[in-house]
Amino acid sequence: MEYLQTRRDRVEQRLESVLDDVAPNTLGSEVRHVSLAGGKRVRPTITVLTCEAAGGTIDGALDFAVGIELVHNASLVIDDIIDDADLRRGVASAWSAFGYGPAIIASDGLLGEAFDLFSANESAMRVVAEAMVELGEGEASELVDRPETESEYMVLARRKTGALFRAAAELGAIAADADPYTVEAFGQYAERVGVAFQIRDDVLDATAKAESLGKPVGQDAAMERPSLVQIADLTPEQANQRAHEQAEAAIDALTTADMDTTTTPQSQQALEYLHDLAEFVVVRDQ
Repeated sequence: MEYLQTRRDRVEQRLESVLDDVAPNTLGSEVRHVSLAGGKRVRPTITVLTCEAAGGTIDGALDFAVGIELVHNASLVIDDIIDDADLRRGVASAWSAFGYGPAIIASDGLLGEAFDLFSANESAMRVVAEAMVELGEGEASELVDRPETESEYMVLARRKTGALFRAAAELGAIAADADPYTVEAFGQYAERVGVAFQIRDDVLDATAKAESLGKPVGQDAAMERPSLVQIADLTPEQANQRAHEQAEAAIDALTTADMDTTTTPQSQQALEYLHDLAEFVVVRDQ
């Protein structure tokens, strides 16, 4: 765990330094409220681990890791407005704390800071732009074109959650100057992890307690939001099995990455933690 904590700490330090420079002070306070209230930091962890697995360094991945976390946080602000959720990560959501207008501005501010971190790399900009298109399509589908079958749900999960996971991994591989084949392999891995993560979220929304989850539960049913549990009429155990299948596919994708020329003890350790992460997302309880 010290290995992962060291990387998370580095991401957290860089995140704080980026947000400390946000002006004016009111906006800076709001974006810090959104981004520094905690969180699992799964996406930036994937970015850093992927970069190291592909032969890069933590320093080379930090800006991209922070950038993808800021994009994710910006999307959560809008999610909470749509869901009328007044709690996020155990504290007041942005709209609940500041009002709708300031919350939307905070979301915009987070995106601006994120794209500033990506702007020097054309490949990174393309990857994130494509992910945001997918994310927008997923959120629109969730609201107005609700999936009615399990296969339609999987498309939604890929867009809504898998796309940012994919971008996180591809950014890490790009930071390591990996070849396109390796970038794609890591992207496939992370997209599957993201889908597994979303399915597990559905299960937790149906079964967990709000105090342990750090946000309201029962939202999917209350708001008639697409959930694999309801769409496919699955038990939580059956839905968890679907998540495990996605995690297994993610691990399979890792084996297709060509690491022969870059494998070191450090890159091998990063690969092992990526493997462990795929297994963890389907058993987490928050």
